[in-house]
Order: sequence, then C-alpha cells, then structure tokens
Amino acid sequence: MSLDDMRKIDVRDIDPCSVVDHREVSVKTELSKVERMWDTIHQMGGNPYFIKVGKVILKMSYTDTDISINKRWEDYLRTI
Repeated sequence: MSLDDMRKIDVRDIDPCSVVDHREVSVKTELSKVERMWDTIHQMGGNPYFIKVGKVILKMSYTDTDISINKRWEDYLRTI
C-alpha cells in the first residue's frame, strides 16, 4: 500500500489492534529530517497517518515545513 493510499483510509476503518500507541514512538532528534521521517514511519508500523492515544485513534496529517509542532501550538494558543 502506498503512502497516499494509507492517507486516504478513514479512521473508522482502521483496526485498533494495528495502530501503535504513542508511547511506543520516540523522535530521534539527532537524525536528519529525512531519517527522522523514515524512523517514525518504521516505529508506527509502516503507517504514519494513525496513532493511538489511550483508546482513541488519531489520524495525523503532515505538511512540508520547518515549523515545529511546538511553534504551531504556541501560535494557536495566542489566538484564543
């Protein structure tokens, strides 16, 4: 299955047993951006679009940017 095919999967169609818990994934900051991407995909069982937090399955989306998630949260929190 291609990454594009994985991205198109509806979260309601995902088998919860096939999704990795977020506590099992760690970002290795010493790796390059591309190496981090592939390492994360590997840790997530091959599908980088779904992760489990407790009993909840989250569907992820990505953008090609150098802005960190922390910066995005900071910007968001300033708007509320």
